[in-house]
Amino acid sequence: MSTIAAVLHHKFDYYFWTGFYRLMEKELTVCCYQGSVACLVLEKHKGVCWTVVDEQKTQIVEDVSKFPGHIACDSRSASEIVVPVWKDDKIVAVLDVDSKKLDSFDEIDAEYLEKIVNLIYK
Repeated sequence: MSTIAAVLHHKFDYYFWTGFYRLMEKELTVCCYQGSVACLVLEKHKGVCWTVVDEQKTQIVEDVSKFPGHIACDSRSASEIVVPVWKDDKIVAVLDVDSKKLDSFDEIDAEYLEKIVNLIYK
């Protein structure tokens, strides 16, 4: 996961924060990341990362200021994509990518980030 976060972060200039939160003991806890200091544990069932866990699907947020319950670990974040990481039909982590620009992510990003994270437990 560390290598994935580092490579993605440094290959895409609009990736402001790139990292993984692991789902451990019913908490989303920061794992490995690139960017500014992260929130260590995310408040349960709030924000984009927990929405991915609760709805079990990738979330693309064009403008985080309009996302109900958004958790702002860094106020410079403007848009976000969060992708679930699956193992044995359960979400075990999420890949969270933030951008300083609005509307930075689309379905193509989702498609390829999902393919990348699916390689973790193959």
